[in-house]
Amino acid sequence: MSLQSDVSINVAKFDPANISEQSHKLHEGILAKYEVNPKWWEVGIAKFRQMRLAGETAAVLYPLLPHALDIKIPSREPGRDIPCRLLYPVNRRTEEERRGIKGILLHIHGGGFVLGDERSFDFLLERHAEAADLAVISIGYRLAPEYPFPMPSNDCFDVADYLVLNAEKEYGAPVKFICGESAGATLVLLTIYDLLETHLDFAFSGVILNYGCYDLTQLPASRNFTKPLLINNEIMNHFYNNYLPSHTLEQRKDPSVSAYYKDIQKFRGRLPKSLFTIGTEDPLLDDTINMSVKWMMTGGDVVVKVYTGAPHGFNQFAGVLDEADQATEDAKTFLLDCLKV
Repeated sequence: MSLQSDVSINVAKFDPANISEQSHKLHEGILAKYEVNPKWWEVGIAKFRQMRLAGETAAVLYPLLPHALDIKIPSREPGRDIPCRLLYPVNRRTEEERRGIKGILLHIHGGGFVLGDERSFDFLLERHAEAADLAVISIGYRLAPEYPFPMPSNDCFDVADYLVLNAEKEYGAPVKFICGESAGATLVLLTIYDLLETHLDFAFSGVILNYGCYDLTQLPASRNFTKPLLINNEIMNHFYNNYLPSHTLEQRKDPSVSAYYKDIQKFRGRLPKSLFTIGTEDPLLDDTINMSVKWMMTGGDVVVKVYTGAPHGFNQFAGVLDEADQATEDAKTFLLDCLKV
């Protein structure tokens, strides 16, 4: 009998020969837009944000849903609130009906710590709300460069901390899930670590981590990725330098910055069930593989889904890319499985 590996992986998922023609065409479209799209580090972040909201960049703009609500949650700083976006399933209209939801899912948006807001992701919030009968709250954390580290992560913890204590009373159900994409997935893990250390009797039912950056020193896949498929090495350097303007490369290994460096052995038996997702045409591929394996080594219940040929941010292309549609179904299945426990 041949020797069996204790760690295995589906090699076919990573074979470039298995990238679909559909994915290749999407890549071509993204690269073409990049050539003519203004660069935020050239025009200035404030102007670029305005251009983005006006539809003058390549960013996909989704309509605001009329049944989504803008809310505020208090921060640790007296007199300052954190803007958030709340969305219930569309069929739960009254306060009484809303108290029948299965739970609350916290969402932390991506954008390299410098872009995005809580009002830009109604399409994603609605998917999760309808898939599992959840209320979804997206956090409008402060952004760099105006508010660099640690202010974004402080805001995310403050909202999570408040909702762990008050969600059932104020919004009809306890917090059960947390999810995020890209920089948002980074902030999700940092928030989970903080909650595990401050709320010993609290546990998420599940966490969804979409193509996160867990080592901000940049792993080989990130350093060697030059194609601007939404992000590449150059773009990520601009993001990180604005978020961490005074951090040396060694200081970026601090576990309060890079989630991968956290000693999570002390959380053995307490880590929530997790879904990690990543495309093979994403510079953050190494981040997801390394972080998910570390989670498994600590006894965490982990599902890792790899989407061949999918670029960074691929789940925003639902209806255009088969892998994005599959990821939507995978997230739904994961949430429903967690609720069965």
